[in-house]
Amino acid sequence: MSKRPVVLVVMDGVGISDKDYGNAVNNAYTPTLHELKATSPNTAIKAHGLAVGLPSDGDMGNSEVGHNALGCGQIYSQGAKLVNESIESKDIFKTDTWKALVDKCKDQGKMHFIGLLSDGNVHSHINHLMALIEQAKADGIKEVRVHALLDGRDVPETSALIYLDQIEAFFNTVNDDHFHACIASGGGRMKITMDRYQANWPMVEAGWHTHVLGEGRQFASAKEAVETYRSETGVIDQDLPAFVIAKDGKPVGTIEDGDSVVLFNFRGDRAQEISLAFDSEVFTEFDRVRKPDVMYAGMLQYDGDLKIPNNFLVYPPKIKHTLSEYLVKNNIRSYAISETQKYGHVTYFWNGNNSQKFSEELEDWVEIKSDVVPFEQRPWMKSAEITDTLVEAIESGKYDFLRTNFPNGDMVGHTGNYEATIIGVEAVDLCLERIMKAVKKVNGILIVTADHGNADEMYEKPKKEGDKPKAKTSHTLNKVPFIIYNKDVEIAEGDFGLANVASTVAKLLELEPDAHWLPAIIK
Repeated sequence: MSKRPVVLVVMDGVGISDKDYGNAVNNAYTPTLHELKATSPNTAIKAHGLAVGLPSDGDMGNSEVGHNALGCGQIYSQGAKLVNESIESKDIFKTDTWKALVDKCKDQGKMHFIGLLSDGNVHSHINHLMALIEQAKADGIKEVRVHALLDGRDVPETSALIYLDQIEAFFNTVNDDHFHACIASGGGRMKITMDRYQANWPMVEAGWHTHVLGEGRQFASAKEAVETYRSETGVIDQDLPAFVIAKDGKPVGTIEDGDSVVLFNFRGDRAQEISLAFDSEVFTEFDRVRKPDVMYAGMLQYDGDLKIPNNFLVYPPKIKHTLSEYLVKNNIRSYAISETQKYGHVTYFWNGNNSQKFSEELEDWVEIKSDVVPFEQRPWMKSAEITDTLVEAIESGKYDFLRTNFPNGDMVGHTGNYEATIIGVEAVDLCLERIMKAVKKVNGILIVTADHGNADEMYEKPKKEGDKPKAKTSHTLNKVPFIIYNKDVEIAEGDFGLANVASTVAKLLELEPDAHWLPAIIK
């Protein structure tokens, strides 16, 4: 085995685009990244669509599927594609879980659907929701309530009314004398319900009070709520305050004993906390006031090891032959570090949706606690602390393979704040310089890449010249960089993606790549 350690840095959300308009990567001061591209072997690789197991090349990649691909060297059906296949085959409706959901509320209760109302295809898809509601009606459910989380992050920032109009039009086609569906509550995805990595439990508590208890500002319709909040606050969809739909002063859809609840998001990171609130008998994160006796299920099981949630409709891909497992078999010592926002990505998702290590002796994981402040107010995030700790680990000589994720380009990029995102990208560039020096000091090898784009397109294309720039908060369809520093290698011929990285790491460690993996990016 090589005595040279390999260090892999994921610059989250840093894609490649030759367009400078709204490009917080190109327009940032990044001398380290420029030096790496000018002096080191490099190429551009795919991080979206078919290359990461999504339905088409029109689908944006995301950090979850990106880290799955990086960590397993293979392409699995993921997220939307997995759910699409289950709905098309009707397998989802043949499960014991679906039957139990129907049985719980068929006679007296309501079936509730909570989730992100958009076609962003990163956390959810509105088509999945409509398919579930249609089947609920076919199975004899009489009352359906939708608790709509508004997006503006994976889709244009003020597009909520498009999806509200779409779902209301759908209701008009299915509602009749024996069936009634309507929106019961909602709010922006960054205000309620969809926290992740237990970084901000008050978000989840706010969602619980809105969806379950029906507490909050009341409106006659979701459209009225959105239009009112926009006129009062000017915030974009993801930041819209919570709202409750009411008739004659009473909420139309609180969650009560005898109801069923489906979280129709398929992505796991922002689905786990609200799932715990519904599933846990002993729960101390906030006062639930009351825990209704419901049948609760997620679209997927968001963490298979921790069994979150207990019940789910679509089985996640069974990812085998991961890089971490392979390295353990070859007695390779590895190290993973990030801050809270992306810690799960370099551990759970990287290890094939496995929250446990393959070896306590050979794998070390380090989490740097994220600050609970808006990312645009502190765009450097925890990049310095991550780097301090990573450099120490590199120089310790204990590890053969080290990996990290800098969340800045993605998390700050999602705020839509162009100037702050530039600072975030520059912060990561400063850290890269320090990591390069540490790698050089130990005669190691550095790989620099990203899991998807985001900071590379911060503005929507203006409709006409002279229009004020409109923030773009979603991921991009651009390729991402792949750079190898301090090793004289030749880039191979081929159309590569994130799933080709595992074989590349193995070759740099002078190991024969696993036969199940896609080929390496280097000759």
